[in-house]
Amino acid sequence: MELQAFIRTIPDFPKPGILFRDITPLLANPEAFRSVLEAMSGWATEAGAGAVVGIESRGFLFGAPLADRLGVPFVPVRKEGKLPAARLTVEYALEYGEARLDIHRDALPAGARAYIVDDVLATGGTALAAAKLVELLGAEVVGMGFLIELEGLGGRERLADYAVRSLLRLEES
Repeated sequence: MELQAFIRTIPDFPKPGILFRDITPLLANPEAFRSVLEAMSGWATEAGAGAVVGIESRGFLFGAPLADRLGVPFVPVRKEGKLPAARLTVEYALEYGEARLDIHRDALPAGARAYIVDDVLATGGTALAAAKLVELLGAEVVGMGFLIELEGLGGRERLADYAVRSLLRLEES
């Protein structure tokens, strides 16, 4: 299936100079959405995933159904302050400033094999922060899967220590 046909590019959103990759047309098409989940399911199975970690917020759209398909736990990684129980926090750099991600302290047991998913890989900062959270819990990141990889932003290179897969590789211009 040609998944790129279901990705809408919106210029100057949320600010001038940004090309936003809108995945809502893909989510609205059950066949396209199923195709993405099948691919990611194969990757996670090959990696021996024992849990799926989804990055807020669009990573939840793929991570939760993927975990269900695999019969493994789903673990949300959220923006700071949105998890109610004891948590770990990691700071990471954004293009203009810093951000923080949280994970519950009891989200993964030591030695768990976690597969991280999100919709877009850009610079890799958010995915790297999620990986650090998983590793702080004593778990292992066995791979990362993305719907879209924006080439030219260095994300894959920044995540060189991890097995990274993406369904679509798009030029960021």
